[in-house]
Amino acid sequence: MKRVLSTFSTHKTYKDVYEDILSDRELTQGMMRNDPRALAEWNKRMSQGEKVTPEYEEIAERMEKGEWPSEQIEQKGKELVDEEESKFESAG
Repeated sequence: MKRVLSTFSTHKTYKDVYEDILSDRELTQGMMRNDPRALAEWNKRMSQGEKVTPEYEEIAERMEKGEWPSEQIEQKGKELVDEEESKFESAG
């Protein structure tokens, strides 16, 4: 008998992934407690292997260690707001 492996894979929809997350009691309880490790796991599952920026990887790694990288998140948020404001000013 010889084992034959499939040459294709199925890609879960975001809904399927989300339902898997909701059925994971430990993960949902961690998210309800605002555990950064749980949020990092949720992000990892939802991204499904998509390529992310180095900044995102650094934030995710810190969250996996149980840290809230609030300073980085706040700085990135300010940068995004500044970008949007400059786009709005140049369009007007």
